[in-house]
Amino acid sequence: MRPLPELPGVEHRFVDAGGLRMHVAEAGSGDPVVLLHGWPQHWWCWRKLIPGLAEHYRVICPDLRGFGWSDAPARGYEKEQLAADVAELLDALGLHDVRLIGHDWGGVAGFILCVRRPDLVRRYVALNTAHLWPRVDRRGLRNLHRFAYQWVISAPVLGKRAVGRLGRMPPLRSKRLLGVRNCWTDEDADILLGQFRDEQRAWASVQLYRTFLLREVGPLVRGRYRALRLHPPTLWLHGERDVVIRPEMLSGYEPYADELEIEFVPDAGHFIAEQRPEIVLERALDFFGRG
Repeated sequence: MRPLPELPGVEHRFVDAGGLRMHVAEAGSGDPVVLLHGWPQHWWCWRKLIPGLAEHYRVICPDLRGFGWSDAPARGYEKEQLAADVAELLDALGLHDVRLIGHDWGGVAGFILCVRRPDLVRRYVALNTAHLWPRVDRRGLRNLHRFAYQWVISAPVLGKRAVGRLGRMPPLRSKRLLGVRNCWTDEDADILLGQFRDEQRAWASVQLYRTFLLREVGPLVRGRYRALRLHPPTLWLHGERDVVIRPEMLSGYEPYADELEIEFVPDAGHFIAEQRPEIVLERALDFFGRG
């Protein structure tokens, strides 16, 4: 395992979450706020939010299965399982009724946790992610090319090599590829992407996308979650410059959410918590209350 990066005020521990050994970074005290990262990241993606949130809350940042310093089993990367892992973690920590923030795949897992275990989530902030009730229309079909990278990552042999190569690229090249040159330092790139030098974590990324494309996207489009409602009040912050998940692709949730507000953030792309952390922090504190 690579050494854990240091962030002032952050402590680390490992928790048995239903048989999965999960790494958790924690800071602050008070009511809990749980933050779920996406790909290709781990808890370090919250480095710009943790200090401000920790002034008001107990901040809990787990590494999802296969990422960071959590276990990386060969299987189990269905998004339902990611949400179940978080539920197991909260049960192990004795927590319920938490405030939740989720980005990218962590955002999808967050939505699943909200509809499957609404008792665990008081309020939810989603960041540049997708919801559970997509519409298939001409506009959506025109945007399919934006997801071509997912087929590369999920491909046999090629996918594992591509992810492993991402962890070995010079920082300037990897930051340009991901569109994060202005919000990641070279050290950030090494901390976040260096995990993929480990073959198990490169394979976890392959499985994350392969399970989605081969086993999840079909049922999702056919209405897997249409019988479920989103009860926790939800704020969705979405960077307008996200080149994959475009703002016009986010409709379709309206019949299934009790209370959901979307705010589009200018001058922010996919990695909004690192590109516009001041806006995410301010909106989250206003939405959650300030402890």
